[in-house]
Amino acid sequence: MVLAAACVGIAFDVKLALAYVPAGLCALIAALFLGTASRPAVEIHESYLSIGKRIIPWMDIRRIDRTGWNAPLIVRITLFDDSRLRLIYPGDLDSCNSLLRNLRRLSRDALIDGIPYRQYWGEVLSSGAERKTQSPNRYRILRPEDEAEVERLYQRLKTVGNLDQKNSADE
Repeated sequence: MVLAAACVGIAFDVKLALAYVPAGLCALIAALFLGTASRPAVEIHESYLSIGKRIIPWMDIRRIDRTGWNAPLIVRITLFDDSRLRLIYPGDLDSCNSLLRNLRRLSRDALIDGIPYRQYWGEVLSSGAERKTQSPNRYRILRPEDEAEVERLYQRLKTVGNLDQKNSADE
């Protein structure tokens, strides 16, 4: 409809040169709108990604790189044979973020913006033997002088049995 209005505007305003600018912009916007609306459907399944009639198994995706565009979402996908695919999803911001999160979550063999999958999602990469040898981080809760006081009280408690100042004769 916008494209038709732009064509009619150009036809009637042949005499006015300034009318070509808004009519041309309107035609350009209409062409971009039709281009994004005619994009193939994107479907996410547990075992594959479907873009139109093309089915891409998740294990074939080697890299997912996001561009600066969030809405519409533009993502570069590199496949196992080094072929590249540009995914353009013309949705609102929430659906674009959801699609991007699901793409990243299900592409277990891929680099996500250059970061390995496990590191991106914060999974521990170290083996069990390495974890046993590492000591847990100790955070200082007390100042050194307070720590010395606690140690002194602990030693006194061990030797005397209580911390009260009363003598046993008073009781």
